[in-house]
Amino acid sequence: MNNPVTKIAVLVSGGGTNLQALIDAEARGELGCGKISLVIASKPDVYALERAKNNGIEAIVLARKEYSDIAAYSKALADTLEQKGTDLVVLAGFLTIIDEQVYERFPNKILNVHPALIPSFCGKGYYGLRVHEAALEKGVKVSGATVHIVTPECDAGPIVLQKAVAVKEDDTPETLQRRIMEEAEWKILPEAVKLFCEGRIRVENNKVYIKGE
Repeated sequence: MNNPVTKIAVLVSGGGTNLQALIDAEARGELGCGKISLVIASKPDVYALERAKNNGIEAIVLARKEYSDIAAYSKALADTLEQKGTDLVVLAGFLTIIDEQVYERFPNKILNVHPALIPSFCGKGYYGLRVHEAALEKGVKVSGATVHIVTPECDAGPIVLQKAVAVKEDDTPETLQRRIMEEAEWKILPEAVKLFCEGRIRVENNKVYIKGE
């Protein structure tokens, strides 16, 4: 018998706009049986913690600087997620590096949203505005967002959903970032979470197959 509630932990490092998109989607009943039960921040005093508090969600600060290395931090993170009974982990602007301890304990149960159409503008060093700066420098006509399953190799896990967004000639990294968030990230991240919660994501040979499509 399936657990009627899928407990979701959202990992954050900043303002938490994608966290808010998930909170709003849950309020509209768009996460299926998914419930955001935990927010973990890698830094204290980030606004994402306020968003959690305002919505009655348990929030924990696991500050990266308080741990000696990535391994110690990753163990503490994985232990916390397990202790809280987490079913799905969502990286929503989580900029702290974690190691295989987390991936091995949550295989195919970690989702990340990346602000580009992977495999373009992804991998080490491509985060935040850097992604959009690189896209504009290349002169691409279309960018967008990707939700993928997280694996030890940066931004290389199986792709769940993608959505394209037009690039305008007068775009700046900031305007492109905003449009991709509004038109792509905030739509496909909740959609991917819902697919997971409905048990519709199947991973085979590093590819995602969505049941019922």
